[in-house]
Amino acid sequence: MNFKEIIRVIPDFPQPGISFKDITTLLNNGEAYRQAIDELKALVAHLKIDIIAGPEARGFVVGAPLAYALGVGFVPIRKSGKLPYETIEVGYDLEYGKDKLAVHTDAIKPGQNVLIADDLLATGGTIATSVNLIEQLGGKVVGAAFLIELVELAGRNKLTDIEVISLLNYED
Repeated sequence: MNFKEIIRVIPDFPQPGISFKDITTLLNNGEAYRQAIDELKALVAHLKIDIIAGPEARGFVVGAPLAYALGVGFVPIRKSGKLPYETIEVGYDLEYGKDKLAVHTDAIKPGQNVLIADDLLATGGTIATSVNLIEQLGGKVVGAAFLIELVELAGRNKLTDIEVISLLNYED
């Protein structure tokens, strides 16, 4: 299946010069969504994964079904103030400001092998912050899996020593 034919590309969003990859058209196509998750599952099958973590919010729509398909648990990584139990937080820089991500302190057990899953790898800031959170809890990040990688933004360069797996690569 050619997923690029299904994913909508919106020029000049959210600002001029950006070519936004809108996965909602993939998500609302049951056959394509299932196949994308199945293909990601095959691409990560060689990794020893105990649990999958996904950053808010689109990491949930990739990570949770992938965790289900692999028969492992799922950990949501949320924005600060959104989780009800005790958390740890890490701040990171956005293009136009700062933000924080948080995870429950009991979400990852020391020594667990963790796969991070998200919709898109761009500059790598969100995923690098997610790695930081997981490692603070004693988890070992064994890989990061994405539906889409924006190659020219070189986000994988922030993920040294982590296998990066992308279903689709966009050069622009």
